[in-house]
Amino acid sequence: MLLNKFEKFLQSVNLIAYREKYRPIKLVEMDLPKEIQAIAMLYQVYWDQKRFLNYDDFYKEYLNKYKTEIESFRQKITMCKDCFYRGLPARIYRTWASIITQIHAGYVAESVFGDGTVAMSAELDHQGADFQVVYKNKTLNYQVKKATFSREVRQEKKSKNQIKGEFINIKYEVPSDDYFKNPKKKDGEYKLPYLRFIKNKELKRFPNGFVVFTQLPFEKKKKEIDQLK
Repeated sequence: MLLNKFEKFLQSVNLIAYREKYRPIKLVEMDLPKEIQAIAMLYQVYWDQKRFLNYDDFYKEYLNKYKTEIESFRQKITMCKDCFYRGLPARIYRTWASIITQIHAGYVAESVFGDGTVAMSAELDHQGADFQVVYKNKTLNYQVKKATFSREVRQEKKSKNQIKGEFINIKYEVPSDDYFKNPKKKDGEYKLPYLRFIKNKELKRFPNGFVVFTQLPFEKKKKEIDQLK
């Protein structure tokens, strides 16, 4: 089953090593032009082609595919080679980690609604849907939202070309690793972010720190549609 295969792949990712390597590097933070954005390739590799590459292998393919356009962009912004090519893998990694979480949610949805019910692509993404489910003539446009309790809130996707169907937000929260290493306060009570997470049956956390969706939010929606006359 593809979902099981994808989950094994996610569990094999050394998230801590990647975070330590890339978190401090914020050199390439400007908007990237469409022709060198990684999003279309991410959907092609992990959804269309079902090739579950680790990040290093994905980045090599990305760099090879877009090397002319990438170098042209670097020259245009007049950033030195060393800075740019140290900053770019860190920037693309953040996109990679975000998008493969969305792609996993698509595989979970497909395991609930059935084979062939889920579509995702860069085009759908630009139209405001991380993935789309068509089930019993109902079109569901899912948006994966990262819940944040800081002032910095992720911008919602907005599109001029509104697509048909119902829009559904599904939220995931990623408490820091510290809450799982030390979940209790000095008085023995569980810390709030840890408590909130373990009570949320729509999410689960792999031992390496990846937080992903369970089948529950999709089962609820399927049941709702199945009960319609």
